[in-house]
Amino acid sequence: MKRSQINAIMKDADQFIKSCGFLLPPFAYWSATDWKQKGDEVRDIANHALGWDITDFGGGEYEKRGLFLFTVRNGHPDNLKRGEGKVYAEKIMIVDVNQLTPLHFHWHKTEDIINRGGGQLLVKLYNATEDGELKDTPVTVSIDGIERTVSAGDTIALHPGESVTLVPYCYHAFWAEGERVLVGEVSTVNDDHQDNRFYENVGRFPEIEEDEPPLYLLVGDYPTYFNPNAA
Repeated sequence: MKRSQINAIMKDADQFIKSCGFLLPPFAYWSATDWKQKGDEVRDIANHALGWDITDFGGGEYEKRGLFLFTVRNGHPDNLKRGEGKVYAEKIMIVDVNQLTPLHFHWHKTEDIINRGGGQLLVKLYNATEDGELKDTPVTVSIDGIERTVSAGDTIALHPGESVTLVPYCYHAFWAEGERVLVGEVSTVNDDHQDNRFYENVGRFPEIEEDEPPLYLLVGDYPTYFNPNAA
């Protein structure tokens, strides 16, 4: 993805998020220069990948297969093992009409996917085998505390205000219908490097062509711009 495209997505996303009554935290608007001046006090933001996250899943067609995310809060996977500290995560996402997030599940994370406003969010569901293949078995999920069972590969529709709980080994793909959707995610600790299993061979983080300076940093930019130990 070109940096200019990423910058444009950020500007558009910021306006849409605000129009829905959701506000991003102050660090969302730190510039690259701001980040270079930060010290150890903001290490949690960088270490836990809080912030802007935009992906085309390696396909170069963001409008067709892509996702905008902003991680608002997150802990470390070791917190879950110890049973202490921040054991939860929260994201805000934007899903456009017919913009697909490909089929995937999480090895460990349980998450609530919430339609925060807009059109319908369509979610395709499968159970997964231990080695990541698709099961041809009914899928049972909880929609706002109400149990629902669908056939393998069926799609559920979440209207604004509705949510679905997705447990480990539950394959899901999603896209918006009617109009774009502001999507919330509340989950156990999020680890996008180790805990995602995509059914297809896709890239989680984009390759970036630097055709202009970054408006704000992506989570993948932190190692380049944030060095609290620099003299």
